[in-house]
Amino acid sequence: MIKKERLNWILEQLKHQSIITVNDIIKELGVSDMTVRRDLAELEKEHQLIRVHGGAQSINLLNKPEKSNTEKQSEQVSEKKEIAAFTAQRVQDGETIFIGPGTTLEYFAQELLQRNLRIITNSLPVFDILKESPNIDLLLIGGEYRPVTGAFVGSLASSNIASLTFSKAFISANAVYQDSVATYSESEGTIQELALDKALEKYLLVDNQKFDSYDFFVFYKTSDFDYVVTDSKLSDDKQALYNKFTKVLKANTNSQ
Repeated sequence: MIKKERLNWILEQLKHQSIITVNDIIKELGVSDMTVRRDLAELEKEHQLIRVHGGAQSINLLNKPEKSNTEKQSEQVSEKKEIAAFTAQRVQDGETIFIGPGTTLEYFAQELLQRNLRIITNSLPVFDILKESPNIDLLLIGGEYRPVTGAFVGSLASSNIASLTFSKAFISANAVYQDSVATYSESEGTIQELALDKALEKYLLVDNQKFDSYDFFVFYKTSDFDYVVTDSKLSDDKQALYNKFTKVLKANTNSQ
């Protein structure tokens, strides 16, 4: 394959996926690592893509609008419910836990309604789900409100979290790429980082489509989570790849 064909092939792939790895290109085109890196460098120089560690991302990703909580509620619903039910089994009555914002975590909150727990959250939707439960000691972290996701962020939220400690923190994200976990909003990512740092056990809840993707703000390392919980549709190969960073649990499997 001549150079022009290689460059066009790379750009065509990035129309259909947010990120492509050097190894993917080598495997598909049968060229050397050096050739791929030269091609990516040339395309980046022409402002056709953005190079990231181990590959490249679509330049259109930077122009992608943030999806609202309402939009996300109709995506990957069965997968999110599967993750939520599986993760709820890992919570013990009497624990103090943190639940961050996100539709997967809203399904998770629904699984906890009959439990005896202390739950802290900066998510208004999560708070609304749990507020009528008679057995849950519930605390909503206040601060600057982000209507697009229903999350409270900012300095007030940060200072409130700084004074607390959790047995477990449950966080979601928009993207997981190798050892990077990312979200759209820096302010939300900062709160999630603080909550994770205050937890004895750290859980990341993401459906299978979030793997090998990229978003604006990297707020944590995959390897700093104790567990990543995903749905049963994640391939065994991808589970094995991410097990190099942390323990990946697929819902409704024997993975423990």
